[in-house]
Amino acid sequence: MNEPHSLAVVVAHPDDDAYGCAGSIALHENDPGFRFCLVLATDGGAGQISAGVPTTPAELGAWRRRESANAWRAHGRIPDRHEWLDYDDGRVPEIDFEELVGRIQEILLQERPQVVVTFGPDGITGHRDHIAVGRATDEAFARARKTPGPGLRRLVHGAMRASTFERWNVSRQRLGLAPWDPTREYHLRPVPDDRIDIEVDTSAVAHRTVAGLLEHKSQRDVLIDPGVDERRWARIVSREAAVLAWPGRPAGSALLTDLFEGL
Repeated sequence: MNEPHSLAVVVAHPDDDAYGCAGSIALHENDPGFRFCLVLATDGGAGQISAGVPTTPAELGAWRRRESANAWRAHGRIPDRHEWLDYDDGRVPEIDFEELVGRIQEILLQERPQVVVTFGPDGITGHRDHIAVGRATDEAFARARKTPGPGLRRLVHGAMRASTFERWNVSRQRLGLAPWDPTREYHLRPVPDDRIDIEVDTSAVAHRTVAGLLEHKSQRDVLIDPGVDERRWARIVSREAAVLAWPGRPAGSALLTDLFEGL
């Protein structure tokens, strides 16, 4: 009998989870036994505050926790487990690596999800917290797999296609914005197209991804370029690309079109 589809998303901040795999979650929500575990290392309390949002730097972390809950309600598939590790935003690399690995590993062993999604070595934006969480999750996954049991079949790194990155930069320059510079922290990092292993067509549920993103009101200015309306935002999130960190995709094999394909 096949295992029910299950997914653990391990990221650094509220809103890191709101794109990249939210569409895939919507596509699988009605699978028998589907389970979604969300692990957030920080509450994002050191983030920016978009104009008009009635919070303060001192209260931002609590505000963003509420935004995270609201986002998944708006999306329509609340996590079965929503775990906060409660580390300080911006200081995850300072945490003892063994402690961070151990806490993530404990959750993975409790949940034993089929698929684990996290950041690759580029952190997508080069953010130091993203990189630290991704590295720790990779190690936790490798260690957890040594304990016999179900699940832990695939480790996935969220990614941005280089061709998508180039299109976005052209669009930014048309808007009079500076292009993304992948040598700078907080700027997007492209992955060469030939290194992408998974690309999911999420156009049918893109409106749900956008509904979730819209609830991250405090981060609107960093989530999307100015002037982008909901229809265009839906087009932007109509594909989800990723790299297979483990096991790798066999050379010459077709691009996967689903997080669970082949499991």
